[in-house]
Amino acid sequence: MLFALCSHSASAKTFMASCNDTDSYTISSLTVPWQELSHMQTPTEMTHINITIDGQSQRITLAETEAAQALRQRLANGAITLTLNSSQDFEIWGPLGFSLPADNRQTTAQPGDVVLYSGSNICLFYGTNTWSYTPLGRIEGLDQSQLRTFLKAGQSNIIVQLSLTETTDIQTPVAGSNTERCYTLGGQQVQQPTHGVYLKGDKKIIR
Repeated sequence: MLFALCSHSASAKTFMASCNDTDSYTISSLTVPWQELSHMQTPTEMTHINITIDGQSQRITLAETEAAQALRQRLANGAITLTLNSSQDFEIWGPLGFSLPADNRQTTAQPGDVVLYSGSNICLFYGTNTWSYTPLGRIEGLDQSQLRTFLKAGQSNIIVQLSLTETTDIQTPVAGSNTERCYTLGGQQVQQPTHGVYLKGDKKIIR
């Protein structure tokens, strides 16, 4: 990490932990206006993408691979929609429609892992399998049973959307989740449901 002395000028101020001025910062001779710094993405935003299946969204923590970052850069141009299929009771997989830089390694994929296969296919695991893959990331927060439900294990023609932003306000409404929040069919959270049809966890409630 580089540390520079703090110096003041009309055009720029050199960055240092003790520098509190906010006109602009110079880091290794690169001047960055503070307005641009304020719009930079946080580390969390840079290391996650979202996956949506049948209106339910989860977060994928990206792996530290060139392929994962290339996928994220691709999503900066807009969400992508994939049609995936179950395979051998441990994954759903299918073509991305484009290639990513492969760095294959023999590994045993675990439930929740997201990997690149043969450079242009994506695999999402609800079981385990040993093969040569390039890691892309991991689905957060779901156990194996919840993963099977979320990924629609055993089904075909599963519509999967990858994006940089969440596409629904309903968070993790999958079987086995502990949420007690209640939502309308339009995705709006309701504190005290009255008459109508609502979603609560993985159940539909009619009042």
